[in-house]
Amino acid sequence: MIYTVLKERLDPETLESLGLIKQSQQFNQKSVKIKTKLFYKQQKFNLLREENEGYAKLIAELGQDLSGNITSDLILENIKSLIGCFNLDPNRVLDIILEVYECRPEYDDFFVPLIESYMYMCEPQTLCHILGFKFKFYQEPNGETPCSLYRVAAVLLQHNLIDLEDLYVHLLPVDNAILEEHKREIVEAKQIVRKLTMVVLSSEKTEEKEKEKEKEEEKTEKPPDNQKLGLLEALLKIGDWQHAQSIMDQMPPFYATSHKSIAIALCQLVHVTIEPLYRRVGVPKGAKGSPISSLPNKRAPKQAESFEDLRKEVFNMLCYLGPHLSHDPILFAKVVRLGKAFMKEFQSDGSKQEDKEKMILFSCLLSITDQVLLPSLSLMDCNACMSEELWGMFKTFPYQYRYRLYGQWKNETYNSHPLLVKVKAQTIDRAKYIMKRLTKENVKPSGRQIGKLSHSNPTILFDYILSQIQKYDNLITPVVDSLKYLTSLNYDVLAYCIIEALANPEKERMKHDDTTISSWLQSLASFCGAVFRKYPIELAGLLQYVANQLKAGKSFDLLILKEVVQKMAGIEITEEMTMEQLEAMTGGEQLKAEGGYFGQIRNTKKSSQRLKDALLDHDLALPLCLLMAQQRNGVIFQEGGEKHLKLVGKLYDQCHDTLVQFGGFLASNLSTEDYIKRVPSIDVLCNEFHTPHDAAFFLSRPMYAHHISSKYDELKKAEKGNKQQHKVHKYITSCEIVMAPVHDAVISLHLPKVWDDISPQFYATFWSLTMYDLAVPHNSYEREVNKLKVQMKAIDDNQEMPPNKKKKEKERCTALQDKLLEEEKKQLEHVQRVLQRLKLEKDSWLLAKSTKNETITKFLQLCIFPRCIFSAIDAVYCAHFVELVHQQKTPNFSTLLCYDRVFSDIIYTVASCTENEASRYGRFLCCMLETVTRWHSDRVIYEKECGNYPGFLTILRATGFDGGNKADQLDYENFRHVVHKWHYKLTKASVHCLETGEYTHIRNILIVLTKILPWYPKVLNLGQALERRVHKICQEEKEKRPDLYALAMGYSGQLKSRKPYMVPENEFHHKDPPARNAVAATVQNGPGGAGLPASLAVSAAKLEESTAEETDKLKEKSQGAMKIISKAVNTTPKVTTSNGNSASNSKVIKEKEDKEKGGKEKDKEKKEKTPAATPEAKALGKDGKDKPKEERAIKDDKARETKEKTPKSDKEKEKIKKEEKTPKDEKSKTVVINVESKSAAEKEREKEPSRERDVAKDMKSKENIKGGEKMPVVGSLKSPVPRSETSESEREQKRRKVDTHSSPSHSSTVKVSIHYINHTTPTLSKSKEREVDKKDLDKSRERSREREKKDEKDRKDRKRDHSNSDREVQQDSTKRRKEENGTTGSSKHSKSESPSDSPRSNEKEKEKNKSKSSGKDKGDSIKAEKMEKSSSGSKKVKGIKL
Repeated sequence: MIYTVLKERLDPETLESLGLIKQSQQFNQKSVKIKTKLFYKQQKFNLLREENEGYAKLIAELGQDLSGNITSDLILENIKSLIGCFNLDPNRVLDIILEVYECRPEYDDFFVPLIESYMYMCEPQTLCHILGFKFKFYQEPNGETPCSLYRVAAVLLQHNLIDLEDLYVHLLPVDNAILEEHKREIVEAKQIVRKLTMVVLSSEKTEEKEKEKEKEEEKTEKPPDNQKLGLLEALLKIGDWQHAQSIMDQMPPFYATSHKSIAIALCQLVHVTIEPLYRRVGVPKGAKGSPISSLPNKRAPKQAESFEDLRKEVFNMLCYLGPHLSHDPILFAKVVRLGKAFMKEFQSDGSKQEDKEKMILFSCLLSITDQVLLPSLSLMDCNACMSEELWGMFKTFPYQYRYRLYGQWKNETYNSHPLLVKVKAQTIDRAKYIMKRLTKENVKPSGRQIGKLSHSNPTILFDYILSQIQKYDNLITPVVDSLKYLTSLNYDVLAYCIIEALANPEKERMKHDDTTISSWLQSLASFCGAVFRKYPIELAGLLQYVANQLKAGKSFDLLILKEVVQKMAGIEITEEMTMEQLEAMTGGEQLKAEGGYFGQIRNTKKSSQRLKDALLDHDLALPLCLLMAQQRNGVIFQEGGEKHLKLVGKLYDQCHDTLVQFGGFLASNLSTEDYIKRVPSIDVLCNEFHTPHDAAFFLSRPMYAHHISSKYDELKKAEKGNKQQHKVHKYITSCEIVMAPVHDAVISLHLPKVWDDISPQFYATFWSLTMYDLAVPHNSYEREVNKLKVQMKAIDDNQEMPPNKKKKEKERCTALQDKLLEEEKKQLEHVQRVLQRLKLEKDSWLLAKSTKNETITKFLQLCIFPRCIFSAIDAVYCAHFVELVHQQKTPNFSTLLCYDRVFSDIIYTVASCTENEASRYGRFLCCMLETVTRWHSDRVIYEKECGNYPGFLTILRATGFDGGNKADQLDYENFRHVVHKWHYKLTKASVHCLETGEYTHIRNILIVLTKILPWYPKVLNLGQALERRVHKICQEEKEKRPDLYALAMGYSGQLKSRKPYMVPENEFHHKDPPARNAVAATVQNGPGGAGLPASLAVSAAKLEESTAEETDKLKEKSQGAMKIISKAVNTTPKVTTSNGNSASNSKVIKEKEDKEKGGKEKDKEKKEKTPAATPEAKALGKDGKDKPKEERAIKDDKARETKEKTPKSDKEKEKIKKEEKTPKDEKSKTVVINVESKSAAEKEREKEPSRERDVAKDMKSKENIKGGEKMPVVGSLKSPVPRSETSESEREQKRRKVDTHSSPSHSSTVKVSIHYINHTTPTLSKSKEREVDKKDLDKSRERSREREKKDEKDRKDRKRDHSNSDREVQQDSTKRRKEENGTTGSSKHSKSESPSDSPRSNEKEKEKNKSKSSGKDKGDSIKAEKMEKSSSGSKKVKGIKL
């Protein structure tokens, strides 16, 4: 061993010296020979030509027919023998085996085991290196790697004979190059988009085209072969998904599948994998399909047998495919059908464990839809079948999931891949092209183009179309018509796009002026209504969007719901309905459809059914109603904020109108069961859901009607009695059964005090009935039937119409006519039953435990006012209901007082209305005025409908009065006076509103005036005063507020056209007593009616004079003259009361009466009036003094009232006697009923200026009397009035005393009081009167200037005096203040800024003077009036009015 080591280490010479070898030279030669043999002599042959026999035998061995019993082991042994025999290189042998395998790919089962066995003789890396060298050979610039090599490499990879990491490094291109190429594609796609969106000039276009051609030529050069993709394709083809996935993971997303061959290979693999499951659940009935055989490779992915198997491999494969599933529409359809089958199973299963698994599968399906199906659809070229197929699966998803998918598709998917970026740009470009050319004339061809474009890219197309609609609303109709070629999926996408456009946070919902809703929102709403009606689009998403917006406190989008309901259900909400339409709306459903709407919206049956189904399926019917009802007030308090009042009003109206419209839709379309099941009871609605009472009853009303109707039918079936009485009895019974719980429920809605005056039954009855229950619109039925008859006649006369069509049309008209007549008959029977029911109920309606006044207050506050502004039909209903309550002779209901309260104080009601509410309020007033005018027009009608009715009693006791005394009834002439007073009040309120300058006041009063134009103004001087005011508004608002200008101009024109129908005041009501015996009768009428003619004449005179003053004042202001006087009049403190004024001015009226009567008549009248003192005094004692106590609390018993009556009446008697003894004047007395309802706020406001004017009047009248002048009274009554100083001073004291006690009452009060009015009987003839007039005129001119200077000083002095007297008598007169408000409220009314402050008198004065003096005298008297007005602040006749 040692020697061997020494031989290895030591050189030959040393070894020789040591004797270990013999000769060094021989040793060297031997060493060289061995090395040569080892290193330079070839033992193995790796070139075919070096050992061609051995290699030939090897190739023959591998290429032989392998179909027999030849195995790889046998061949391997032969190969080993050949290697050993011919010294073949094993590596070269392996290379040849691979070459032969490439050529014989069908023998996988032979070659794979052969190679596997052979590898035991080689190093592990050998095979990979050999393959690497093979791939390297093809990496030349124009080299093309053969598919067979890819396949061999793929098979070896699949059998794990080589590692992918080892082979991957040998392949080109490198990963960095692939990434760069991907980025370059994205940049190019973005450039294409930029070019498409840029505006290119024609000169630039040619240059751009040349550059593009050059680039295309460069691209046509063949790119270097991508071996990685080749290998990937081969792996996919043989089903090696694991290795294929590994390769794709190393590339950018969807880079591999963007190559068509890869995508198709992957699609084929998916086909194979899903085949069994698809055959089982996916194939449609009747379809055969072409079965796909499975891969022979056992290592391929397992085929899916169930839906759970899809999650293991298939969904993953589809995710790698992404949008490139578009290359295989058949696979697309298969996947969608599998999804559809899964959803069917998913929706039917209920097991919890399965549910968890199914939920995972469901989420996977949604992901596949988002990442694969929808993007693939975008890349398919207008394939409508695929779109419909996809909808088959989509319609099984809830809309929330669908809309989420559409959102992803529209906003994210198109940015995920260069191809999709290009497609998006091309779609927009094409959409622009189509929309530019879309008109009404070319709807069909354009629609087809839109349809083609929408099959693939609906989101992008609709987004652009909607943007155009928002800008140009004239596109709505052609676009809606052109959408008829869309698929179901596209319609659903359109619904989503509409909602997205509505919810766009960047869009402002208001115009820049902040007073109107933006036009884009209005256009979208209109488009919504049209498109949802015409096409079968699911509504749930849109309805839920509106509900969500309402929950968030935003009501702008109610515009959408309003349009949708209007178009789909044919239910219009408009304030512009004619009275004929309104009348038709009070009939049955058929009459409503025929005569109730502007446009006859036909064929709404299907669309309204769709809307109903959407609401019920998603439980949105009641929530939407409640949200709208709650949002009405929310508009003001939540949305109002700093928004313009005009916009807040519009939003409020929109919210309210939509609620009414939507509630009407539900009532007419929901079945009784559906409605009752969804709407809770009235107390739950109000107390738990906080629904306003008017809205709650509006929603509940149809339910009550359904209930009563069904109960009535049950009772009829139970007892088969045909007698009308039996039917009525059954109806009343059914009403009691249904309404009894409602009566109990409404008690919780208001404080217990409310039910002292009105019963819950009355409250519920009022709110539960409709116009359908109260009256039959016979005229409307007749009108519609006549229309149909005319149509039938026209059909008969039409010679061109084919006979068949004629027959059909005639049958249609006849059927419709029969339906209308049947409906009318049915309604007539129903109304009769309802009236019978009301007749039985009426006695328990109004309890009036406090006062009749309080009862009327509650009735107006809780019933009439809330409902009359709810809808146009409700406005008519309220007016009819008031008339009905009157006609039923309801106990404790004062019709007179009710009408008075309605007409007297409209300023605040009008000012607080929105635009639409003002319109409805106007309709209500119009109907009320219609009734009043009918009574006013004819004594016979009045006597028949009012004469003996308790509603026209003038003594307003709280309870215990049967109304049997004729003396307590208001007679016809006095009623005419009262109506004139109401007209005056309306004029006054109107003028006040017009003069405020407030936008809302002016707009609303103009709307109201337009509505009541048929019945007001009827009196010429009132009409002229209004006309002047409106003309002034036209001039002032022409440039400032065009909408007010338009309203004013419209009203002005209509008012002028009504002028011929107006009458002078003396024709409207007789200012003189009607006849001698009539006067006597009136005087004898007792406490209620004794002094009405004179007192109401006073009221009339007051009206004339105040309107005269208004006209003069306007003239004075415009001329700039009399400024100081105006100021003094407006600032002087108020001293006068109704007592004083009526005393002074009824004297004037009396003088006028006396002129026309003989002395005999006067004496008789005096005699007749004197005995009437006792009942008059009693009336005063009872009503004038006790009434306030009744209003405060029901504490005083009747005994106490009697005690208070007697002293009062004695006192009055003494007072009368004292006045009769006055030597200078003949005095007469008149009893005046004063029914004055007034809100506290208005009284307070009117109090001050009226005091100021009265002070001025009193001062001037005193001066005139002291100077011994005979001053004419301003106004139409021109007779001179000699007055004594004592009587004037007495009156003045009374006036001051009463006025200082008056204070505004917070609750409206009704007072009946008797005032003794002194009348001086003139003894002068007419010629003497004219002389006196002239003298008075001259003297008044001289003194006017002096008095102007004194006014300011007097005003200050009197202010101090009155404040002192107020303090002195304050405690003693606390109760009396309310009384004075009641009794003297009329004077306060008349003293407010309008119309008494307003210039109105020129025309009116002239008319009045005609009745008294000649043309010459007329001119003088007008001058006298003007001068006296300027000097004395116009002694107005302060009447006590009803």
